[in-house]
Amino acid sequence: MTGEWSEEENGVFEAALVEFGAGRADRWERIAELVPGKSAWEVEQQYRRLERDVMDIEAGIIEPPRYADDYRAASPIPFSPARSRPEERKKGVPWSEDEHKRFLEGLEKYGKGDWRSISRNAVVTRTPTQVASHAQKYFLRLSTDGKKERRRSSIHDVTRS
Repeated sequence: MTGEWSEEENGVFEAALVEFGAGRADRWERIAELVPGKSAWEVEQQYRRLERDVMDIEAGIIEPPRYADDYRAASPIPFSPARSRPEERKKGVPWSEDEHKRFLEGLEKYGKGDWRSISRNAVVTRTPTQVASHAQKYFLRLSTDGKKERRRSSIHDVTRS
């Protein structure tokens, strides 16, 4: 069948995901029965795409979707799931030395790019997006290492030892 999913099909699909939770052997077949014209295989593939999108959003690779009826869509302030109104924007909390050391340990164990694992298993006080942002700043700091004499000290200068 077609690879395109209408808004209506996606709505039925998402509601059915809740109704037929993970762990059911017949999950994809049951959901396909509710989405006209879609096979169990197509339903499962749609779920896998949704799963990848969520992981990319959590990792900070892509931005969350903006919806026409979402008041945040027209807001000049970036979206954050931690706040309910754009005017409630707060300055970020600086990373502690301990968090940075745990970040370095997680980086060594899980590798560059696996921000979700680092967040879940090493720096549990930070989200994958925060870990990715911290990593970006950390690697930028490393790449400008030769210009040390004219810059302020930073948490990114802390090493594991």
